[in-house]
Amino acid sequence: MNVYLQNYMLQVPNILDLAQKRPVMLEALDILHEKERQTPGAVQYSIKRYSRIPQWNAEDMGMMVYHYKKNEPAACYLELRFCVSGNVYCRGKEQECLNCRNGLTKVCSEKEDTIDVMNFTFLPEHLLQFVKSPRSFSFTNDVLCFKHPSSFTKILPLCSRVRVILESLLSNTYTESFENIYINAQTQMLLLYSLECMLGDKEEETFSCKFLANESDRDKILKAREVLLEHIGEPITIKDLSRKVAINECYLKKGFKEIFGTTIFDFYQSQRMEHAKYLLYEKGLSVTEVSLMLGYSSISHFSTAFKKHTGLKPCELLLR
Repeated sequence: MNVYLQNYMLQVPNILDLAQKRPVMLEALDILHEKERQTPGAVQYSIKRYSRIPQWNAEDMGMMVYHYKKNEPAACYLELRFCVSGNVYCRGKEQECLNCRNGLTKVCSEKEDTIDVMNFTFLPEHLLQFVKSPRSFSFTNDVLCFKHPSSFTKILPLCSRVRVILESLLSNTYTESFENIYINAQTQMLLLYSLECMLGDKEEETFSCKFLANESDRDKILKAREVLLEHIGEPITIKDLSRKVAINECYLKKGFKEIFGTTIFDFYQSQRMEHAKYLLYEKGLSVTEVSLMLGYSSISHFSTAFKKHTGLKPCELLLR
């Protein structure tokens, strides 16, 4: 694996400079759209869509940046950076441009070719939830636990799965709470696929569960994930979930674990707690309100689950 090791004072080049193969003056670019989130303990991200200059020929690329500082765990973090060109953005999107709404994008006067720059920052407290055994030794485990002793930057190939996730993040039409739930789930998959790309895993998928060779059955597992996200505030049993997607409970549990690398319960709890952070910190809701919105029978049950996932009591997040 071709990883460039540096000391902890890592100087990371601007990914847009690398994609364009020359320095780019960001202040001179016309920014079409941007969004960001800085919730403590959650994935922090920024998405910026720039109007593409016609003579530009930027390459699509990704980058993983591992920031490590010995004896300062709070200063460690992992970044995913991406630059994607060739997409289209409608300036009238917020007002539902009539032509785009009617599928007439070819004649839309508001349409702009874009270069999209995305940055996702994963903090130690967020990454540790994905580590089942901190004592196991592997490069991926060392990175997630911040045991790898040197900072590094790694250029990532954009495989088809990463491209699909990036496109979904750019084009989703969700707003407010639904957008937060959706982005939480997609960024976890983005991290998984990026780690696989970094390790050079083959893009072709092979499954130990034989039934997953059937595309229809794989689609049912993907649909189950969507149903779980739709029920963040109203807990759903595995029995009901299997009925909704028309698949055997045993196949559902095994298939979900193989495709997403986690159990249905752990995935569901993770998404609920990530959304709870957003509701508490970004929306300013009370612990009582969030507990009710997420379907908990008592505040104490919610507080216990939140602390188990984040290491903090809900009220402690509000003080940050």
